Amino acid sequence: MKSYQPSRSPCPVGRASRVIGDRWALLILREAFLGAERFDQFLERLDISRAALSSRLGILVAGGVFERVPPEGKRAVYRLTDAGQALKPTYEALRAWGDAWLFAGEDRDGQGAR
Repeated sequence: MKSYQPSRSPCPVGRASRVIGDRWALLILREAFLGAERFDQFLERLDISRAALSSRLGILVAGGVFERVPPEGKRAVYRLTDAGQALKPTYEALRAWGDAWLFAGEDRDGQGAR
C-alpha cells in the first residue's frame, strides 16, 4: 500500500507530483469535482480496488487536498480543501488538453486520419 511521504524537492512541480502525480489521484479529483464525497461513490465510479482507493485517498488527505470528516471511523465524507479546490483549473486544463490532443483516430492537428 502506498503512503504519503512529503517531497523535499526544491521544485514545486516535484513536490506537487508527490501528491497528485498518480493517475488514480487525478481520477479521484475528477470524481470529487463531479460531486463524489464518499468512499463507495468513488469506488463505484472508478475501476479501482478498495485497497488502492483507500491508499490514494489517504495520500490526498495527508497531502492536504482532501479532508476526511470525521477523521476516524466508517462512513466518512471526503471533502476538497481549499488546496483541493485550487486544483480545479489544473484539472480543467488537463481535460481540455486531452480533448484537443488525445482522441483516437485523430492526428495532432485534430483533422482525423488521412
